[in-house]
Amino acid sequence: MNIMDFNVKKLAADAGTFLSRAVQFTEEKLGQAEKTELDAHLENLLSKAECTKIWTEKIMKQTEVLLQPNPNARIEEFVYEKLDRKAPSRINNPELLGQYMIDAGTEFGPGTAYGNALIKCGETQKRIGTADRELIQTSALNFLTPLRNFIEGDYKTIAKERKLLQNKRLDLDAAKTRLKKAKAAESRASQLNSARLEGDNNMVNFSYMLNFLHVKWLKIWAEEVTKSEQELRITQSEFDRQAEITRLLLEGISSTHAHHLRCLNDFVEAQMTYYAQCYQYMLDLQKQLGSFPSSYCNNNQTSVAPVPSASSNVIGSSALSSTSGLVIASPTNLIDLKECSGSRKARVLYDYDAANSSELSLLADEVITVFSVVGMDSDWLMGERGNQKGRVPITYLELLN
Repeated sequence: MNIMDFNVKKLAADAGTFLSRAVQFTEEKLGQAEKTELDAHLENLLSKAECTKIWTEKIMKQTEVLLQPNPNARIEEFVYEKLDRKAPSRINNPELLGQYMIDAGTEFGPGTAYGNALIKCGETQKRIGTADRELIQTSALNFLTPLRNFIEGDYKTIAKERKLLQNKRLDLDAAKTRLKKAKAAESRASQLNSARLEGDNNMVNFSYMLNFLHVKWLKIWAEEVTKSEQELRITQSEFDRQAEITRLLLEGISSTHAHHLRCLNDFVEAQMTYYAQCYQYMLDLQKQLGSFPSSYCNNNQTSVAPVPSASSNVIGSSALSSTSGLVIASPTNLIDLKECSGSRKARVLYDYDAANSSELSLLADEVITVFSVVGMDSDWLMGERGNQKGRVPITYLELLN
């Protein structure tokens, strides 16, 4: 019974406090009650914290969109995160494209120009996919996680203390209002007690009784002055203490900005690494494909040489101007080479990995001996390096005088 009585009393007290705050808040909105204003420094800190929270959420959400454009994938990752389970690994778009290209190149034949180019492109796309996966992991760890920790941790604590400060302010203003009313009632009671009644008729007696009851009622308010003053001192002390706690938490926003700045630098560095890798991968791929003709010989039919691109013209002119003893292996030269019976020296333009034992792996800038073999595909020559011999693609070679 004692515990039940205690719970009932506590519930009644909480309900009374809630009602008092609601009345004070409503009267403030209607302009019927005074409101204690926070000092300018605290107001600035509150505004700064709110601004930080809003923009942090926007930056975090848009970064997630940048790293994972697929909304369904983001929802799936969110669900797994809430369930505290690891999301299943999925192949990303560059990796999927790369696999399709490799499969297509294998189907068309690695020995053909198009098939070989597809395989090279596929391998590059898969490397880009791996770099993209590393970017997502690094950014999530070094950038998104700290931002999320602020929103779900530090700012929630700030919001909780800020709400408590608001309640303490309402309690303080409600105590001020009660004290003001109690003092007004005390003054009114003093005025009625000092008033003298004249006459002895029934109306005077009736008026006297009403005044007596009124005075009694006012005295009740007057007795509240001491209690209200004590309550005001308590609420003022609690408000000041809560304002100090909130201020200390809000001053930590500057440290949060400094921490987020370091995280931003990590994010920029991760992006820089990713784009540098992608650029290098594509540059290497361009070098490998730069000398591939857009049309090539099949079934011993000679095709028209393609018009070189602007970039290949620049590269070719610079190479010719800097190296006097080299001759670029144009389609015409290569056709002439295949028709002659002798051998020639050739410099390897790009690295080449042999697809099988019949081919010869090449390293860029090495010099090998090449010669034609009757019946060999028009896109290939026989290469010789010491005791090693095997087929080599003609588009990877530069004939020497």
